[in-house]
Amino acid sequence: GARSISKGGYYSLPKMAFPGGFLIGCNAGTFNMARLKGIHTAMKSGMLAAKSIIESMSQQENNIANITHKHMDRVRQSWLWSELYSARNRGSSLHKFGLLAGGLFNLFEDKVIGNHSFFSIRDKRKDHQCLKPAQQCSPIKYPAYDEKISFDVSSSLVLANITHSDDQPCHILLEDKKLPIEYNLPFYEEPAQRYCSAGVYEVSISNQSKNILIINAQNCIHCKVCDIKDPAQNITWTAPEGGAGPNYRNM
Repeated sequence: GARSISKGGYYSLPKMAFPGGFLIGCNAGTFNMARLKGIHTAMKSGMLAAKSIIESMSQQENNIANITHKHMDRVRQSWLWSELYSARNRGSSLHKFGLLAGGLFNLFEDKVIGNHSFFSIRDKRKDHQCLKPAQQCSPIKYPAYDEKISFDVSSSLVLANITHSDDQPCHILLEDKKLPIEYNLPFYEEPAQRYCSAGVYEVSISNQSKNILIINAQNCIHCKVCDIKDPAQNITWTAPEGGAGPNYRNM
């Protein structure tokens, strides 16, 4: 990715220009973790990409390397870069030190030193490597849905206006179909049942009284958490047929 050593620290963003297109918005990592906001930064990245496109067309620029370099320079010189740079440690500190220690560090960085840290926190662990075995965790007993503040999965899925054809091939692929039951279930209680907010993954009992993993692909809201979080890295999320998926008209 494009990297910059500036303002006394290390910061990186992915290359936001490539042959044939630009990477913008949340796909480019423009979410401001410090403020839990990303609309303004996503829009700004799109505006910068539009300027780069217009400039390359007006100058009849055909050199992809030059377009990429100029676009990244434009990003670095904008308030988008400055804002994201100031919030660079928010997510990584929570990920590396935990909610308590990471939260205290974020409070100190924000309120005491005004986001002027001279270093950058980097956690090289991947998300799927941070899962604890089920034996080290206590089950969480959630209160029943009150249909006022909290709602059941089915009611929430209605708001997503999901349109997956029931007869299309499953777009969630398993490299090894035995791993969820033989590995994930005994060690992690098959976490896909929990990290999937749409109830796509379900462990059930077959007619032979054996545990089986059921994939309700028609419920998928395309968050791709399963592709990232699966401890065995056995799940590959692919785009469904015909551009199907959630349509958040009522959100």
